[in-house]
Amino acid sequence: MTDNYDALETRDPAAREAALFARLPEVLRKAMAAPAYANLLRGTDPASITSREALAGLPVLRKSELPALHKAAPPFGGFVAGAPGSFARLFTSPGPIFEPEGRQADPWRGARALFAAGFREGDVVLNTFSYHLTPGGFIFDASARALGCAVIPAGPGNTEQQFELIEAYRPVGYSGTPDFLKILLDAAATAGRDVSSIKRALVSGAAFPKSLQEEMKSRGVEAYQAFGTADLGLIAFETAAREGMTVNEDLILEIVKPGTGDPVAPGDVGEIVVTSLDPHHPWIRLALGDLTAALPGASPCGRTNMRIKGWMGRADQTTKVKGMFVRPEQIAEIGKRHPELGRLRLVVTRAGEADAMTLRAECASAPDALLNEVAATLRAVTKLGGTVEFVGAGSLPNDGKVIADER
Repeated sequence: MTDNYDALETRDPAAREAALFARLPEVLRKAMAAPAYANLLRGTDPASITSREALAGLPVLRKSELPALHKAAPPFGGFVAGAPGSFARLFTSPGPIFEPEGRQADPWRGARALFAAGFREGDVVLNTFSYHLTPGGFIFDASARALGCAVIPAGPGNTEQQFELIEAYRPVGYSGTPDFLKILLDAAATAGRDVSSIKRALVSGAAFPKSLQEEMKSRGVEAYQAFGTADLGLIAFETAAREGMTVNEDLILEIVKPGTGDPVAPGDVGEIVVTSLDPHHPWIRLALGDLTAALPGASPCGRTNMRIKGWMGRADQTTKVKGMFVRPEQIAEIGKRHPELGRLRLVVTRAGEADAMTLRAECASAPDALLNEVAATLRAVTKLGGTVEFVGAGSLPNDGKVIADER
């Protein structure tokens, strides 16, 4: 299959990597023109950040921190150099987090995701993402129009009026959540309305299990998934190969150990960290709190960019034990102090009506002295007592979970 959005998608991976990191120093300089990035990256020489290894040495900015940062220095927490009036649209997401939309074409980088899902110039697209205050509707609207599609700005709900629009305009494409697509198809079948023009869909914002994907296909709709955020737009998307999701162009995606900025071993599950090369609104190592793992090799569809398995859960596994917070970064600190250990998992349970912690640690050999040392480190780092259990190398699941609250 050679049907690609442009030549960027089939570049030699080494050429893509070289091009991304050749652009990164200038993007870093523009990011550091904003006061919060100037403070976060103080002492960084942008000219020296020309590889993944160098990038991994920079601090991460956690998305979970943005609401407090935006409240302290509205509207963008000091992470955007431009004034609000320099952007095209201004949005909010729960938190609140405030997001600006750039004035360039396809500011959310979604056209190629729609193209991969089979959308083409001249298609009519029913866009059911919300247009009210949050950017979802405009992300897919702008992306479809950048591709040359006509958009019906439907938003969610009001199925009766949507049926009228569908029967009049005969859209071939749908963008929205998979849940609402099913609601729409079910309601049309019950009401005897004709929505058969819809043949393809790009869905996001909710789980899309294989069973629902097969149901959509049986009803004549080829539906593909996209993964994105209100901050970054479209990050990765499914292709006709149906093997994971291909990372979008103009992004540097890292997978790190939860609670750290340290890259995981190839194939391991970890937290998604994204650096965008948008000079108008760059993000430098934004940790999203979502888990994934990289897939090896190139996609059979011909696209050569990194592939990820898709969304695999949340990295923020913070929990309370005996009234005190225990965080993933604390478990990572234990691993740093004992490099002879492999994967770690803190299991929190109840014992005798009290909270109890057990740190399970992969270890090739298990001398009692090391067991006692790790137990002492557990207490020193968390300020809580717990037991330590050594398990065989490779026996803990590769699912990115470092704290399992089983209470």
